[in-house]
Amino acid sequence: MAAPILCERDLEFMLYELFDAEAMIARERYADHSRETFNATINTARQIAEKYLVPIRQKVDTDQPTFDGKEVHLIPEIKTAVDAATEAGFVSATADYELGGMQLPLVVAAVANSYLSAAGSTTTGYLWLTSANCNLIEAHGSAEQIEKWVKPMRAGRFAGTMAMTEPGAGSGLADLTTSAVKAEDGSYRVTGSKIFISGGDHSLNENIVHLVLARVKGAPKGVKGISLFIVPKFLVNEDGSLGDRNDVALSGLFHKMGGRGQTSTALSFGEKDGAVGYLVGEENKGLAYMFHMMNEARVMVGTGAAATALTGYQYSLHYARERPQGRVPSQKDPLSPPVNIIEHADVKRMLLAQKAYSEGAFALCLLGAQLADDEKTAPTEEERKAAHLLLDFLTPMIKTWPSEYGPEANDLAIQVLGGHGYINEHPVEMFYRDNRLNPIHEGTTGIQSLDLLARKVPMKNLAGYKACLAEIQKTIDAAQGGELAAEAEQLSAALATLQRTTESLLGAMMEKPIDLALANSVKYLDLFGHVVIAWLWLKQGLIAAAKLEADANFYQGKLQAMRYFFRYELPLIEVWSKILTDLDGTCYEMQDAWF
Repeated sequence: MAAPILCERDLEFMLYELFDAEAMIARERYADHSRETFNATINTARQIAEKYLVPIRQKVDTDQPTFDGKEVHLIPEIKTAVDAATEAGFVSATADYELGGMQLPLVVAAVANSYLSAAGSTTTGYLWLTSANCNLIEAHGSAEQIEKWVKPMRAGRFAGTMAMTEPGAGSGLADLTTSAVKAEDGSYRVTGSKIFISGGDHSLNENIVHLVLARVKGAPKGVKGISLFIVPKFLVNEDGSLGDRNDVALSGLFHKMGGRGQTSTALSFGEKDGAVGYLVGEENKGLAYMFHMMNEARVMVGTGAAATALTGYQYSLHYARERPQGRVPSQKDPLSPPVNIIEHADVKRMLLAQKAYSEGAFALCLLGAQLADDEKTAPTEEERKAAHLLLDFLTPMIKTWPSEYGPEANDLAIQVLGGHGYINEHPVEMFYRDNRLNPIHEGTTGIQSLDLLARKVPMKNLAGYKACLAEIQKTIDAAQGGELAAEAEQLSAALATLQRTTESLLGAMMEKPIDLALANSVKYLDLFGHVVIAWLWLKQGLIAAAKLEADANFYQGKLQAMRYFFRYELPLIEVWSKILTDLDGTCYEMQDAWF
């Protein structure tokens, strides 16, 4: 029997017990739905994953995209899989009915999409980027742009991308040089080069709609002078049919260590007369608009990282239960039968760590999805603002913690399989390579940590920071005096460490060279992330303790994973706190010549 892609029981727990998705049905937007429609969507995703994605994942990994100088070539099974997911509605699962969507809550769509991501890795990135592209244009584009570009993307005719990174600028968007000049007809002519554009060229769809950051001639320097443009691969006629090829050329493909189902491209805009582009919103506000897609993509990256960790955990768990090898130390008789390796304490340690990392990360990502739902559909304006504040604050952690600890989980999956772990007859080594991309996707860990410490924490007089701490405190209060009082006390002490560390750093940022105060920001993100994951494990533990008799093995597993995180992981924050409060200069003071 093959290992499951994901644990259905755990998805049910997350969706209906931890996040109470069924309560969303009371909101007008989701009134047509029920638990049955939610489950039907998730089951459809699982069936597509099992039928179209799992059978080809090794072939996708070994047969990378190629470019013959004219066209990009993918294995044909990718189109079959993408078409199946598109026809099932997964490009537009959360979109309005009038745009061809299903109006599902994002938290439900995130669970369903996780089946596709776990089975297909970045092969399903064509779908998610297209959906995020649509969401941006719907939020900031004109009615005409929605009709012309969004509807064909929602229908699966067109695909969408985001084009930001340039060869000379990388993550430093303030230094981008792609330019735009306004034409007499009101459109623009875009010229420049972009690299690492996921899904930047392929033949899975009739057209590709690039969202391109560029600087209009005469615009201010830096990020304040960036505008956003729709730049299609093919121009579109008034009747919606495809017109001439736009001046967008594929310069070449990049071949990554993992995630090989989705093309990674270098694109050249305007080599001839300038690529025709259409301004989104107003000039010089492009980066603010693009953050709509970037933040969605960051949550998407975190969720994909968590899903890849979850599927690696399921595979190694399945293997450990079926692989006989060795005997426990107390069994001295060499004639006794070997035990399955899941009986060895160190294998249990590695499986527990995977469970703690992956299920904790997935809970964090679904929290982000629920907050995104609440931001748009919560009953009161006050609740919607509170959800926006908390989601904005947590986004660096939602992107980064799963991206860092997901690969850690996949690394342990390889170790559980031993010699079988690093050969490609088993997929766990591929899961690791796929997941190792995620600490870089959509802003590196270092960039996210600077965003958290230098921007998100002090923003609006610490409003997001205080809101996050208040939510954690609610769970601590709920656990005090009960079975999990010891964990509540430990989390309370961790919260105090976080507050003390934060106050120290904020003070240092005012008094010391800010470069020194921010030099260890990644350790601050680690510290804060661990506290947040411990909080989410305590929330899961409270449910498990209350329902233990109803499903003893499942809930006992939740409690044991919670204990593992509190005993093995949460104490690490004290080391990180000392580095931060001491303003340790080991890295900051290192000189180029000393290397």
